[in-house]
Amino acid sequence: MPVFDPHAALYALLNEYSARANAIRQDLARSHSPDFAEQASQRQNDEVLEALLAEAEAGMRQVGLAKLRLAEGQYGLCLRCGEAINPSRLEAMPAAEYCLGCADLIEQG
Repeated sequence: MPVFDPHAALYALLNEYSARANAIRQDLARSHSPDFAEQASQRQNDEVLEALLAEAEAGMRQVGLAKLRLAEGQYGLCLRCGEAINPSRLEAMPAAEYCLGCADLIEQG
């Protein structure tokens, strides 16, 4: 089993988010039908695409922050409690900011 490389994982994740964002931007840039009914449907689709684009851009920001933590020697430490994030969590979510316990607490409010 290969050893987890956070640099490679973050690079791959950033590429994935970037490709997704670029594809969505291309879809949003296409022209709309002159037919009013069809145009209304296309506008609704645009709203969904804009939400997906916002998610991809947020993912890119999270990866950027994770890369910064990596450069500063803080990668893999929970931003809330300061404890180490489980390596299996980092493998699944390379840009994870919180350990599982803190992530659950934050999610619960």
